[in-house]
Amino acid sequence: MSGGPLAAPAPAPPVGLKEAEAQRRLVRDGANELPVSRPRSMLRLAREVAFEPMFLLLVACGALYLALGDLQEALMLLGFVFVVMAISFVQQRRSERSLDALRDLSSPQARVVRDGKERTVAARDLVVSDIVILAEGDRVPADLLLIVCANLAVDESLLTGESVPVAKQAASLAGAVFAGTLVTRGTAQGRVTATGVHSALGRIGQSLAAIKTEATPIQQETRRVVTRVAIVGLVLAAALAIVFGLLRGDWLQGLLAGLTLAIALLPEELPMVLTLFLGLGAWRLSREKVLARSIPAVELLGATTVLCVDKTGTLTANRMTVRRLWSEAAVHDMGRDTVRDSAKADATPLQEELHGVLEYAVLASHRRAFDPMESAIGEAGQHLLAHTEHLHTDWTLIDDYPLSPEMLAMSRVWQSPDLRALLIAAKGAPEAIVDLCHLDARRSASVAEQVVAMAADGLRVLGVAQATFAAGALPGLQHDFDFQFLGLVGLEDPVRPDVPQAIAECRAAGIRVVMMTGDHPATALSVAKQAGLGTDAPVITGTELSMLSDAELDARLAETLIFCRVQPEQKLRLVRAFRARGDVVAMTGDGVNDAPALKAADIGVAMGARGTEVARQAAALVLLNDDFASLVTAVRYGRRVFANLRKAIVFVVAVHVPIIGLSILPVLFGWSMLLMPVHIVFLQLIIDPACSIVFEAEPLEPDAMTVPPRRPDQRLFDSVVLMRGLWQGLGLLLLLLATYAGARLMAPSDAGRDDMARALTFVVLVLANLALIHTNRSWSRTVWWGRAVTGGQFGWIVLATLAMLGVVLSVPVVGRLFAFTMPPPFMLLCGLGVAALSLLWFEGVKWRIRVRSHHVD
Repeated sequence: MSGGPLAAPAPAPPVGLKEAEAQRRLVRDGANELPVSRPRSMLRLAREVAFEPMFLLLVACGALYLALGDLQEALMLLGFVFVVMAISFVQQRRSERSLDALRDLSSPQARVVRDGKERTVAARDLVVSDIVILAEGDRVPADLLLIVCANLAVDESLLTGESVPVAKQAASLAGAVFAGTLVTRGTAQGRVTATGVHSALGRIGQSLAAIKTEATPIQQETRRVVTRVAIVGLVLAAALAIVFGLLRGDWLQGLLAGLTLAIALLPEELPMVLTLFLGLGAWRLSREKVLARSIPAVELLGATTVLCVDKTGTLTANRMTVRRLWSEAAVHDMGRDTVRDSAKADATPLQEELHGVLEYAVLASHRRAFDPMESAIGEAGQHLLAHTEHLHTDWTLIDDYPLSPEMLAMSRVWQSPDLRALLIAAKGAPEAIVDLCHLDARRSASVAEQVVAMAADGLRVLGVAQATFAAGALPGLQHDFDFQFLGLVGLEDPVRPDVPQAIAECRAAGIRVVMMTGDHPATALSVAKQAGLGTDAPVITGTELSMLSDAELDARLAETLIFCRVQPEQKLRLVRAFRARGDVVAMTGDGVNDAPALKAADIGVAMGARGTEVARQAAALVLLNDDFASLVTAVRYGRRVFANLRKAIVFVVAVHVPIIGLSILPVLFGWSMLLMPVHIVFLQLIIDPACSIVFEAEPLEPDAMTVPPRRPDQRLFDSVVLMRGLWQGLGLLLLLLATYAGARLMAPSDAGRDDMARALTFVVLVLANLALIHTNRSWSRTVWWGRAVTGGQFGWIVLATLAMLGVVLSVPVVGRLFAFTMPPPFMLLCGLGVAALSLLWFEGVKWRIRVRSHHVD
């Protein structure tokens, strides 16, 4: 640099710590890294899972099947135990990986001054009072207090949410930089003030570690129901075995009857259905570029009532773009649609009067820019000045004048190949550029008015000027050039193109969308208007938030949709305040500052492409392509999972009622056993695929995304589900008892009468199961024929079931295993008629409940 403010005498270079002292402090204070959470051993994890009621239930079912000699079914259930263990292990490791990801943000190497010499050390070896040297592109390795700096700007969006790099100055309030942030411009030296857990990054890590991940309501409810039903089922099974033995004196048959009832009662389908539904839902979401890191969150997202979104990188693209160019002779507004579509930008040529504004804004920027505003100016120049003489790739940079506390503008001095004079391009704060150009009061007022108007639109405004200087020694100050004012450049971080439609869909679905940002209120309001958020209620700033009591905040939460200038701990407070009001909170974000709130929310949603690894590890869902509309897709899938789970549970309840009845009543009435374990195993071949495949694949009901979210306290096993299943099941039980009694009367002879009646009753039960599946696939409509009946997964299950039933009836060896005698054709036709009656009964129950629900509404 031959001139300018840096020509002043430089301070004496720092000596730094002595190596021995640095090593002593490293031993005393520990390494500059976040503590790795100690992973649980496989043995400890297995012990914890082993005492879960769900685990014990599955083991008990497997033991029962082993006792019955059904090795395949036993192995399937016991194998499922390991699936449960794997899922538990993944979920419990999630919080530990959040802390590990924070460690990875630290720069692996750092340049320090020790013993008066510059050297490179591992960042983990930094200690308090070390002197660290920073340059463009460096990740700050620890919290530092700047000693000297030149034209330094730091991207702190990971910590603050502020999308624009912050200018830093030594020996001032703005002279601190923090671990994990990124140097986008300039150089500096700083003294380490905090390392490891004591740094800003470390405090966020401690906040993450203090937040415990809770089981979702559906997990808690399923565990509770399974435990209660299992206990009741085992007690009833034991009682039935004892009663049978006492009444008939056949204890082996009593044990067989008890085991049959136990298998009929034990709801091993419920945990399996829950896991398979959520697993398949997560797989379907992955095809939509949404990664479910916590599988239960897929279902819970459907109950979301409040969606808290970060502005930078979530609503906006987290990249600056030139939006408006202005001069005293012309204005060019690229429009928000053209900001997102460069082809449209090219279709609107830049007026000749504005060529100089953009030309010299480009010249005043670095060619290899780290600063996002300079990158945006360069991109705009490539688009709008292409094929003109205003892009000067052959000009030579002679010198530059960086930003300084006294002058918030920078100038770059260029030499043109065909001109002797030097050309100077300047850009900076509009008031600084006006000052450099010595504008009169009238022109200054005109520029100031335009700056206010652009700032009201949420734009960040830079002034641009140019000057020529005869070749020779450059002056020491920018003021010594004879600058001419060219105009203003307005930049913005544009709203993602999919955001307005996604927010509109969320609002139609009864989900409140709330913005939380570290940005300025004017910028937040501008983005909110573009995104379609309500701006009627006043915003709450971080300063105001810190002064509100919990009660006052609760009163304001009902209306406020925009929170700006908020700190990470305030985002966490807001998430907890919404949850305290009874809301189900989903939180989106992409930065380190969002991680605690992401983890504390009911569902944390991280941006995958631009988001930090910390945010991804703390979140339950990750939008892999950063497409905000994917969030609406995830909500839709969440509602679909919950609705289809309820359908599956109704089917499970309805199908178990006749199975239980046919297991108990023969004992009480002195009949021969109607159902044996082999029959129930056969029925499981229908029940399990139906629950895990057919119901999971059912599309969402047409109006599901135009109604409010379900109540947070709505249970999966509520009275509506249970009564629907019980009414369907009781009607089927009566039809089956009538079938059994009628078959005994119609049997052509006494020989084999019970086996024939058992066979016909079983045929009706199997066909009625298929009717149950079809009826419960939709609670809002009835489809009697067509592809909805014969196609898809349901069609395949019908064909497979009928084929297996044909084998059981027609192959004598298999028939003997089932204790069946083939009924004559007319009895089979009668059974088919009873199955048709069961379908009418199921549809009647559905219609009656639908009418009652509409009447209540």
